[in-house]
Amino acid sequence: MNRLLARAWFAHNPLLRFTLVAGAIYLLWFFGYERYLAPDGRLDTALIRALVAHSVAVLRGLGFEATVSSAQWNLILLRNQPTVFIAPYCDGMVLYTLFSGFVLAFPTSSRHKLWFVPLGVALIYGVNVLRLVAMSLNHYYSYQTLDFNHHYTFAFLMYWFIGWLWVWWATRLAGPVEGGPLSRAVPPRAYA
Repeated sequence: MNRLLARAWFAHNPLLRFTLVAGAIYLLWFFGYERYLAPDGRLDTALIRALVAHSVAVLRGLGFEATVSSAQWNLILLRNQPTVFIAPYCDGMVLYTLFSGFVLAFPTSSRHKLWFVPLGVALIYGVNVLRLVAMSLNHYYSYQTLDFNHHYTFAFLMYWFIGWLWVWWATRLAGPVEGGPLSRAVPPRAYA
């Protein structure tokens, strides 16, 4: 009987459900990444190589003489001048994970989650590429402001964008919260 009550209480308490699911996803990611993926390095290396290649392609598309350093695969050059070095902790992996975890933990139907998580990660990746392009140009034209812009301006813009995606998801796409007040609403009766 107690198990049945606990299950019913859990099912009708969306905040508790969100907190527990998000916590489980976070712990799974933290221990999986810290113990296996980060020491192995292949996932971060692949992501950084893709970020560098896409950033250089955007810079070239904008008419800049951009290349990847031949001596260092994670360094973007503008006119053979080093501009941005991308380290594993700056590749956005944590941002993709936090975004995905939030959407997956949100106590709603999985219907939209299946397409919104990959779309959101792709959008965050695209904004991250634009951030690296902007940082490269910032370093090339005004290197003395790069440190501030890297730590504050660009960080704020990235977190604002992710927050906006979360709010958009929660208010426009997620639908009613399972176990929330709208999910228990009684449908109106049809009178003949």
